[in-house]
Amino acid sequence: MAFVSILGFWLVYFVLATARALVNDLPAQGEMLLRRAIVTLAAMALTGLLYVLLRRFDDVRTGKLLTIAFAASVPLAFAYATVNYIAFYGFPIAEHLDMEMEKSGGAPMDPVSLISSTAIEWYFFIASWAVMWVALSYAAKVRRVERESAELRQAAQSAELKALRYQVNPHFLFNTLNSLSSLVMRQRTEEAEQMILNLSTFFRASLTREASENVPLSEEVRLQLLYLDIEKVRFPERLVVKVAVPAGLEDALVPALILQPLVENAIKYGVSRSQRPVTVTIAADQVGDKLELWVRDDGEAPATAAEAGTGVGLANVEARLKASFGDAADCVSGRPSAGGWLVRLTMPLVRA
Repeated sequence: MAFVSILGFWLVYFVLATARALVNDLPAQGEMLLRRAIVTLAAMALTGLLYVLLRRFDDVRTGKLLTIAFAASVPLAFAYATVNYIAFYGFPIAEHLDMEMEKSGGAPMDPVSLISSTAIEWYFFIASWAVMWVALSYAAKVRRVERESAELRQAAQSAELKALRYQVNPHFLFNTLNSLSSLVMRQRTEEAEQMILNLSTFFRASLTREASENVPLSEEVRLQLLYLDIEKVRFPERLVVKVAVPAGLEDALVPALILQPLVENAIKYGVSRSQRPVTVTIAADQVGDKLELWVRDDGEAPATAAEAGTGVGLANVEARLKASFGDAADCVSGRPSAGGWLVRLTMPLVRA
């Protein structure tokens, strides 16, 4: 980018100066064109040195870098003026010399005055390139910071999702192990073996997926049914499972295990506190361009709002929805008039 800007900057000067000489029909066009090309190449080299200097101070504040650019442009302007003087006046062309003498009223040209005058005239041209480079450098820094910030936000979101995904309810594992122990002690080996297989499959699916991975709704429901099969060992007479997912929504993508805390709550607050059979329902529906999911139980002692919103329950689900979809998702819970507890999730409908 620096090379292109330097090349473009001085080529503009070369083209304009050449066009001016042609329009004014100045003498010795061919010789002056060659000398102008030499001066242009020297100016590019000098500006390259200014670029190298500015790069050495690339980490300083923009205001300080501008000060350095303005200060460094002073000796560069004098160096350019010196090269310009040598090229055009060190080996003067007769016609060109006569024209310059006419401009100065026949007085001899003082080299110091001429170089100083040229340096002052070209200082602002050179300093303008330095300011342009500082502006381009600042814009590049802003883009880099924005890119790094976006990467950090993505990493933070991924870390947050992983932390939420791996908040496995320890009570579930403890209760499952106790149930397994009970089955083994009662020599119900086939049921214990099936429970171990279900538990293994459930945890394999839970812990091997990426934190930000979405899964088809059919897969999410399958995992919840595995979990509920494990819980049926604890509540063989009290747990009834119902699934109501239309065939057209089975390929809808949802965050993996987004229903898990809700089903756990239904078992903890609905089934375990009731003395009669309790139905846990998992349902889905499409409303416009949104997907709605429900987890409901009809237990006698449903969770209170305070209970349902603590731990790895609703708070976990709400945080994951927020991290995945922002304000496009919603989580609402409450006690239906028929009793029990209902949680409804709303999120964008995305199909596999």
